[in-house]
Amino acid sequence: MNAAEQATNLELASKIAAVVNLFKFEFPDAKSDLKPWQNDLETRELVDPDSIDIGFHFPGISKSWSSRSILIQIRFYQDSINKSRRAIGIEVSGFDHRGQVWRLSTVDQWNFLGESLPSPDVGEKLKKICRQILEVFNLNSPL
Repeated sequence: MNAAEQATNLELASKIAAVVNLFKFEFPDAKSDLKPWQNDLETRELVDPDSIDIGFHFPGISKSWSSRSILIQIRFYQDSINKSRRAIGIEVSGFDHRGQVWRLSTVDQWNFLGESLPSPDVGEKLKKICRQILEVFNLNSPL
């Protein structure tokens, strides 16, 4: 779900801002997009209400990225027993004019998959950002 729609209280808004800042610290030329999904019925049916989705767009073409846009989806789990909500993983996807060209999931092996992968340097920075995002949402702060 669009990050702008998930920012329903000060705590969540602060954590979303922290994610944007973490990404922009490593990639200062990126432009953030807190509403990466269209607001139409077809798109709404595909959107996961248990995620916070943030897009980032880069000017020009970069060989180290192999993409012009990045979608970060922070996935959550709501525990019905103790009423806690925590981040359980992150999906990162890279897109260019052809559509999705690579993907990274923190749920399994933390490996990049796709036809056109980012450079090893960019890949390590993305993994670092993912670890930091999980810390932001899970360390000593219930949602």
